[in-house]
Amino acid sequence: MQSTPGMQTVATSEHFAPGVSKARLWTGRILTGLTVFFMLFDAVGKLVMPTQVVEAFVRLGCPISLSRTIGVVLLAATVIYAIPRTAVFGALLLTGFLGGAVAIQLRAGSPLFETVFPILFGVLAWTGIYLREGRLGALLPMRSMPNPF
Repeated sequence: MQSTPGMQTVATSEHFAPGVSKARLWTGRILTGLTVFFMLFDAVGKLVMPTQVVEAFVRLGCPISLSRTIGVVLLAATVIYAIPRTAVFGALLLTGFLGGAVAIQLRAGSPLFETVFPILFGVLAWTGIYLREGRLGALLPMRSMPNPF
């Protein structure tokens, strides 16, 4: 580390998140890891195209020829999300991707769980970042609800 005269030297690393407790940091990392694992699993499924993926594409009315393209888009968004410096941008990309998944499920008339499932993973992705990134808390503060009585 270099120090400029009159300036304080601050040690930073990807293992240190200012204003975030260890428990919160690790909870965020675990949620992020679960999100990354599932999204990678989903992306690989779209690239490999096992019978279940083909059947799902047919049921949802999507051309199977889009499977690999969708898989590559999901893989790229997931990798961007998994990199700490680009995680917020990756979460935005995943949010768009998952929003499209919800739209397709609604259009196909899928059961409630299949429609809500992508929303749950979007919430999981953002919760993971929110817990481990102290600066995001300043941007999106959680306020307590006033007592209406």
